[in-house]
Amino acid sequence: MRKTLLLLVPIALLGACTYGITLDDAGKNVRTAWSGDVSSCRDLGKVTVSVMDHVGPIDRNDIKVRDELEVMARNEAAKMHADTIKPLGEPTDGSQPWGAYQCGNAQLAPAGRPANPANPNPAAPGSATPSGFETYPVKNN
Repeated sequence: MRKTLLLLVPIALLGACTYGITLDDAGKNVRTAWSGDVSSCRDLGKVTVSVMDHVGPIDRNDIKVRDELEVMARNEAAKMHADTIKPLGEPTDGSQPWGAYQCGNAQLAPAGRPANPANPNPAAPGSATPSGFETYPVKNN
């Protein structure tokens, strides 16, 4: 019985790590510009968020940690009336800095490429792009 209890306690603690980290209603309106150019947006400041990246000697899943950091950054940016966030660096010890921006309805262009609102998807479905990848529509909409 005691051995079973010793095995269940760490599992319960690991499962509790994500409890309470959810995207707020206001955070749902904040988009993430992973590699987009935010130079046309108004810089509202910096948000630094942190989560536990390990429990005792056990490291948590890196993808899960990154996901939680993004959710927390979107929630905090919404409090600043930002509509866009962009990571300012890689996560370190469970902490990551994010830039908070107000871009309005501006379309974010990938870095080094200007936005083209008239034709956001220049490649025809099934055709090869300059990088050699083929694109296909997900839905018929």
